[in-house]
Amino acid sequence: MNEAANECPIRVYLMIENRLLREALGRLVQKKPDLQVVGRGDHNSSPESLDNTCDVLALDYFDPEEPPMFFSASEPAKNRFKTVLIGMRDDAAQFLRAVRAGVSGYLLKEASASDVITAIRAAFRGEAICPPKLCAALFEHVAHVTREVRTRNGQRRTPLTLRQRQLVNLIAKGLTNKEIASQLNLSEFTVRNHIHRIMKQVEVASRQEAVRVVRDHELSAIL
Repeated sequence: MNEAANECPIRVYLMIENRLLREALGRLVQKKPDLQVVGRGDHNSSPESLDNTCDVLALDYFDPEEPPMFFSASEPAKNRFKTVLIGMRDDAAQFLRAVRAGVSGYLLKEASASDVITAIRAAFRGEAICPPKLCAALFEHVAHVTREVRTRNGQRRTPLTLRQRQLVNLIAKGLTNKEIASQLNLSEFTVRNHIHRIMKQVEVASRQEAVRVVRDHELSAIL
């Protein structure tokens, strides 16, 4: 990566508990022409505001009860700084809590100084950094939550009748109300009423959305 100095270097605040690590990382960051250390401290430090003075906050500890000023998800303002956690445990539960708190980077204890610099730059660009193993845990978590939501949504709705499922399948094939009426030996008025009830039942505003929701519910039932 080209480390030529930017007109405005990335402003980094080092909130590191370990003094030796804080000083060593500070020296390393200062050597990079595109980075600038704007502050250093530990968890006892109380900077009034980092929003307008810091682009990336580097932390070597994580407490889910930490005041929300440290995490970008708590206040998605345009000038909100990014947070990178370093020296973390290989713990999927802690990683997921950190993601929910809004961190942009999660580096393990074995990460090198070069990895930290890379994470700072990536966070500034709006990218996320984490170990592949924990990234897989995040994918699994999102998939699990999605299945749960689909199941709950499906349980709240009255199951479709056989006739209604027939209608949805025909809508999915692109048939018009007139064509559906002809195929099912129904009046076009009856077909319109059926479709209206289906849309109301699955809580959507269009025929296409009804097809998607019904298909998603059927898939979640299989999974």
